[in-house]
Amino acid sequence: MSIPQSGGGPIERHEQLAEYMAAGCKPKADWRIGTEHEKFGYCKDTHKPLPYEGERSILAVLTGLRDRYNWSEVREGDKLIGLERNGANVSLEPGGALELSGAPLETIHQTCDEVNEHLAEVKSISDEIGVGFIGLGAAPEWSHDEMPLMPKGRYKLMDSYMGTVGTAGTAMMRRTTTVQVNLDFGSEADMVQKLRVALALQPLATALFANSPFFEGKPNGMKSYRSWIWRNLDDARTGMLPFVFDEGFGFEAYAEYALDVPMYFVYRDGKYIDALGQSFRDFLKGELPALPGEKPTLSDWADHLTTLFPEARAKKFIEMRGADGGPWRRLCALPAFWVGLTYDQTALDAAWDLVKGWDAETREALRVGASEQGLQAKVGSISMHDLAREVLDICDAGLKARAMPGAGGLVPDETHFLNALKESVESGQVLADELLEHYSGDWGGDLSKIYAAYSY
Repeated sequence: MSIPQSGGGPIERHEQLAEYMAAGCKPKADWRIGTEHEKFGYCKDTHKPLPYEGERSILAVLTGLRDRYNWSEVREGDKLIGLERNGANVSLEPGGALELSGAPLETIHQTCDEVNEHLAEVKSISDEIGVGFIGLGAAPEWSHDEMPLMPKGRYKLMDSYMGTVGTAGTAMMRRTTTVQVNLDFGSEADMVQKLRVALALQPLATALFANSPFFEGKPNGMKSYRSWIWRNLDDARTGMLPFVFDEGFGFEAYAEYALDVPMYFVYRDGKYIDALGQSFRDFLKGELPALPGEKPTLSDWADHLTTLFPEARAKKFIEMRGADGGPWRRLCALPAFWVGLTYDQTALDAAWDLVKGWDAETREALRVGASEQGLQAKVGSISMHDLAREVLDICDAGLKARAMPGAGGLVPDETHFLNALKESVESGQVLADELLEHYSGDWGGDLSKIYAAYSY
């Protein structure tokens, strides 16, 4: 999850809220790719999740990375909660999952190299202390009580609030992981088109990357249980944002939506001040109960935008948020999927032509179907499997048009990063299907075998 934002002065005009987002507009030459991925750590001998402190712990991994690989510390109070280096961050999810928030890079070749370097560094530290890491959309066996809450003020506030607004909030915080990509836009119109395509096709990403068919030690009846959890989290801040498809949508409309999402906190002097359920509109008037008489800064607004959790999120860039965490090939396939669709105008137009006739009910039904059935989902005349074929053709063409070479020019473009997804489309099966086959087949119902088979 996000770290505190900084660098924003006082908000003196309502228009600054939309202007903050509009400031993210960049010429195409400056568009970059920021890939984020989370993974669960566990003790190799017991398969139990890692505590924050101890010989085999999240802290031991962080300090090992810091000391061996020249990462700089990020602290909250006296607690080491993250690392930073060359525009990238390593941070902690609420239940101890380790996240890499990658630097903004020009090509998928570069972002995949970054992922591989990070995983190699983590493995070199974790192997020495008897720790493993695994990429799954949801914790396969662990209960809520087994998952330690990391020592971050933001998480303490969220944890106490989640149970009051939905049924699955604490499960999201402690027992799910994702891979996402953050992408740029060139103008308000470009942001609108990309966000609409992102929301409409997020269910397809959920289906293709579905990798969480187990929960609390048994099959859960879903292909992406992580997606089910997000569907039952907090209706005020999640979902498919139907208003994005309304005529006239733009930065201002998104800002108005964000203003209506209840607040979590205000960050001041290294501490998180409880503003749970309070209104940013009241904050703008100096009437926030948590800070009477004080008005917000743009940093407060930036922080608030990080507490919105729709399937695709707009800030100064767009975050694609629909995919389960997974093995390393999928960590590179996710940016390839979305870059192919959105960083070439012909591909983006083709994607929009594909989805522009869908109504809100269809988009939501696809979201539910992806979670429950993966590529086998059908909504009306739409087959998720057939949709995947068509969309991957668009992705492939978009990456070929970008023509970004790698390996010193030996690889002409980025299309090979789609291979894992193409294999899923050819077979009709995604990772969740593969895992379920193992469970009922060669694993003989012994879910503990997942660790040796699927860890990094």
